[in-house]
Amino acid sequence: MLIGEYQHNIDAKGRIIVPSKLRESLGEKFVATKGLDNCLFVYPMERWEALVEKLKSLPWTNNDVRRFARFFTSSAAECEIDGQGRILIPPNLREYASLEKQIVSIGVVDRVEIWNKEKWESYNNEENFVDNGLAEKMAELGI
Repeated sequence: MLIGEYQHNIDAKGRIIVPSKLRESLGEKFVATKGLDNCLFVYPMERWEALVEKLKSLPWTNNDVRRFARFFTSSAAECEIDGQGRILIPPNLREYASLEKQIVSIGVVDRVEIWNKEKWESYNNEENFVDNGLAEKMAELGI
Protein backbone atom coordinates (compact mmCIF):
# COMPACT_ATOMS: atom_id res chain seq x y z
CA MET A 1 0.00 0.00 0.00
CA LEU A 2 1.26 3.47 -0.86
CA ILE A 3 0.84 5.96 1.99
CA GLY A 4 2.65 8.92 3.53
CA GLU A 5 3.96 12.35 2.60
CA TYR A 6 7.60 13.01 1.74
CA GLN A 7 9.21 16.38 1.02
CA HIS A 8 12.35 16.60 -1.07
CA ASN A 9 14.00 18.47 -3.94
CA ILE A 10 14.30 17.98 -7.66
CA ASP A 11 17.78 18.56 -9.04
CA ALA A 12 18.75 20.66 -12.08
CA LYS A 13 18.64 17.57 -14.33
CA GLY A 14 15.08 16.72 -13.26
CA ARG A 15 15.93 13.82 -10.95
CA ILE A 16 14.16 13.10 -7.69
CA ILE A 17 14.84 10.63 -4.94
CA VAL A 18 12.06 8.10 -4.52
CA PRO A 19 11.56 7.67 -0.77
CA SER A 20 12.49 4.14 0.27
CA LYS A 21 9.04 3.38 1.72
CA LEU A 22 7.43 4.24 -1.61
CA ARG A 23 10.18 2.48 -3.58
CA GLU A 24 9.32 -0.82 -1.92
CA SER A 25 5.74 -0.72 -3.24
CA LEU A 26 6.53 0.78 -6.64
CA GLY A 27 9.15 -1.79 -7.59
CA GLU A 28 12.14 -1.35 -9.90
CA LYS A 29 10.13 -0.05 -12.89
CA PHE A 30 6.94 1.99 -12.87
CA VAL A 31 5.07 4.56 -14.95
CA ALA A 32 4.78 8.31 -14.37
CA THR A 33 2.16 10.35 -16.20
CA LYS A 34 0.09 13.50 -15.99
CA GLY A 35 -2.34 13.30 -13.14
CA LEU A 36 -5.40 15.27 -12.15
CA ASP A 37 -5.09 18.53 -10.21
CA ASN A 38 -1.77 19.36 -11.97
CA CYS A 39 0.30 16.75 -10.20
CA LEU A 40 1.93 13.59 -11.54
CA PHE A 41 0.55 10.10 -11.01
CA VAL A 42 3.09 7.31 -10.57
CA TYR A 43 1.78 3.76 -10.90
CA PRO A 44 3.43 0.44 -10.08
CA MET A 45 3.72 -1.50 -13.34
CA GLU A 46 0.98 -3.98 -12.36
CA ARG A 47 -1.50 -1.18 -11.57
CA TRP A 48 -0.60 0.69 -14.78
CA GLU A 49 -1.19 -2.42 -16.86
CA ALA A 50 -4.59 -2.91 -15.19
CA LEU A 51 -5.51 0.70 -15.98
CA VAL A 52 -4.50 0.25 -19.62
CA GLU A 53 -6.53 -2.97 -19.86
CA LYS A 54 -9.56 -1.14 -18.47
CA LEU A 55 -9.09 1.67 -21.01
CA LYS A 56 -8.86 -0.88 -23.81
CA SER A 57 -12.21 -2.35 -22.77
CA LEU A 58 -14.05 0.99 -23.02
CA PRO A 59 -15.84 2.08 -26.22
CA TRP A 60 -13.45 4.09 -28.38
CA THR A 61 -16.44 5.66 -30.15
CA ASN A 62 -17.01 7.67 -26.96
CA ASN A 63 -15.20 11.02 -27.19
CA ASP A 64 -14.63 11.23 -23.40
CA VAL A 65 -12.95 7.81 -23.42
CA ARG A 66 -10.59 8.90 -26.20
CA ARG A 67 -9.77 12.19 -24.47
CA PHE A 68 -9.14 10.49 -21.11
CA ALA A 69 -6.94 7.79 -22.66
CA ARG A 70 -4.92 10.36 -24.59
CA PHE A 71 -4.43 12.52 -21.51
CA PHE A 72 -3.02 9.68 -19.42
CA THR A 73 -1.10 7.66 -21.98
CA SER A 74 0.42 10.27 -24.30
CA SER A 75 2.59 11.70 -21.54
CA ALA A 76 3.35 8.43 -19.77
CA ALA A 77 6.99 7.53 -19.20
CA GLU A 78 8.46 4.31 -17.88
CA CYS A 79 10.79 5.11 -14.99
CA GLU A 80 13.60 3.08 -13.54
CA ILE A 81 15.36 3.78 -10.26
CA ASP A 82 19.08 4.46 -10.57
CA GLY A 83 21.78 3.30 -8.15
CA GLN A 84 21.17 6.30 -5.90
CA GLY A 85 17.41 5.75 -5.59
CA ARG A 86 16.48 8.47 -8.08
CA ILE A 87 14.31 8.70 -11.17
CA LEU A 88 14.44 11.19 -14.01
CA ILE A 89 11.20 13.10 -14.53
CA PRO A 90 10.87 13.97 -18.25
CA PRO A 91 10.72 17.70 -19.09
CA ASN A 92 7.09 17.61 -20.28
CA LEU A 93 5.96 16.13 -16.96
CA ARG A 94 8.08 18.57 -14.93
CA GLU A 95 6.48 21.45 -16.83
CA TYR A 96 2.93 20.10 -16.46
CA ALA A 97 3.24 19.75 -12.67
CA SER A 98 5.40 22.91 -12.23
CA LEU A 99 8.14 20.88 -10.56
CA GLU A 100 10.97 23.23 -9.80
CA LYS A 101 12.95 23.02 -6.56
CA GLN A 102 10.82 21.71 -3.71
CA ILE A 103 8.40 18.86 -4.29
CA VAL A 104 6.18 16.57 -2.27
CA SER A 105 5.54 12.89 -2.98
CA ILE A 106 2.45 11.37 -1.42
CA GLY A 107 1.21 7.81 -1.31
CA VAL A 108 -2.43 7.53 -2.39
CA VAL A 109 -3.44 3.87 -1.86
CA ASP A 110 -2.42 2.45 -5.28
CA ARG A 111 -0.31 5.26 -6.73
CA VAL A 112 2.15 8.00 -5.81
CA GLU A 113 1.40 11.62 -6.58
CA ILE A 114 4.23 14.11 -7.11
CA TRP A 115 3.37 17.73 -6.41
CA ASN A 116 4.98 21.14 -6.54
CA LYS A 117 5.35 21.87 -2.80
CA GLU A 118 3.50 25.20 -2.86
CA LYS A 119 0.62 23.75 -4.88
CA TRP A 120 0.36 20.79 -2.49
CA GLU A 121 0.30 23.04 0.56
CA SER A 122 -2.42 25.20 -1.01
CA TYR A 123 -4.47 22.18 -2.07
CA ASN A 124 -3.97 20.31 1.19
CA ASN A 125 -5.08 23.01 3.58
CA GLU A 126 -7.89 21.95 5.89
CA GLU A 127 -10.36 24.52 4.55
CA ASN A 128 -10.44 22.77 1.15
CA PHE A 129 -11.72 19.59 2.75
CA VAL A 130 -14.05 21.05 5.35
CA ASP A 131 -15.73 23.65 3.10
CA ASN A 132 -16.52 21.31 0.22
CA GLY A 133 -18.28 18.69 2.33
CA LEU A 134 -15.83 15.93 1.45
CA ALA A 135 -16.81 13.82 4.45
CA GLU A 136 -20.47 13.86 3.42
CA LYS A 137 -19.61 12.90 -0.15
CA MET A 138 -17.47 9.98 1.04
CA ALA A 139 -20.28 8.84 3.35
CA GLU A 140 -22.58 8.70 0.31
CA LEU A 141 -20.04 6.34 -1.29
CA GLY A 142 -19.99 4.14 1.80
CA ILE A 143 -16.67 5.28 3.27
